Amino acid sequence: MEWLRETMTAEMEEESGRATLQALISEVEAMRGVQLETVRKMKALSTTESYAKDYKLLLGVPGIGLITAMTFLVEIEDINRFPSTDDFASFVGLVPDCRGTGEKTNNGDITSRAKKIMRTLIVECAWAASRKDPALNLAYCKLCKRMEPNKALIRVARKLLNRIYSVLKNKTEYAYGTVE
Repeated sequence: MEWLRETMTAEMEEESGRATLQALISEVEAMRGVQLETVRKMKALSTTESYAKDYKLLLGVPGIGLITAMTFLVEIEDINRFPSTDDFASFVGLVPDCRGTGEKTNNGDITSRAKKIMRTLIVECAWAASRKDPALNLAYCKLCKRMEPNKALIRVARKLLNRIYSVLKNKTEYAYGTVE
């Protein structure tokens, strides 16, 4: 940012260009400050009694870091309100869209009803988890043989979501899958 401020403003011929660049630099610095404060608050929240144990368990899941773990915990509130993995997946939005008329039922892509931020985060985590966990990597490779890679990743995200549910419900650490 300092380089931009010094180099670019000196090289600009027009005063309006310098003023615009300076305004953009100030805006980015303000956003960085807000982001830093938000991360500090998330770290503080992760150490509170109500989140500390589940936060530590979620950090053991491949692909999950501070922001993802705290977003999940805040959105979920209590994992026990979901009786099954299907209910949890429905909440996150990793279930097929079903449309039907009296006699005919059509299953489509994933539903549009979802906690979009959670679905986005779990798909991003699935990328990392499929590289780190041998069982998820094997599942991804097998699925890619018969479908498009992006659809295979959604299936891996569902598997990862089921594992997250198990970790939080049973209060056990994540166990990496083994491939035999």
